[in-house]
Amino acid sequence: MNILKIIFVSMLALTMTACVSTRHKIIEGGNQVKLRSMQTRAFDTTDKNNVVRNVIATLQDLNFVIDKADADLGTVTATKLSGYQIKMTVSVRPKGKTQTSVRANAQYNLEPIQDPVVYQQFFSALQKSLFLTAHSIE
Repeated sequence: MNILKIIFVSMLALTMTACVSTRHKIIEGGNQVKLRSMQTRAFDTTDKNNVVRNVIATLQDLNFVIDKADADLGTVTATKLSGYQIKMTVSVRPKGKTQTSVRANAQYNLEPIQDPVVYQQFFSALQKSLFLTAHSIE
């Protein structure tokens, strides 16, 4: 009889823990919106291939090694291995009739990087690269 009580209490505790864990993840959803806003920028160009080429160049300038690039899909995945491993995936998509949206998703040990400085550095370098390319400055 005691074994049944122990099993029942254990199962109840396990069920309650699972509920708390799920609830916690739902509440954290608000952080996803904030993170997505840090990760996304719009640029005044409709030349998706040019943006993808500049994303690749920017990542290389920031000491990333390109793992995979697909211009048709508009995705670039790269890894930075200087003292620690950061993986970044960048997606390039049309936005309206005059802009292109770029979203960079950086991860460290499979956890999203939430430091806005990482994204600001990437987008600042990408903006400069796009400017120089648009004005044929090498």
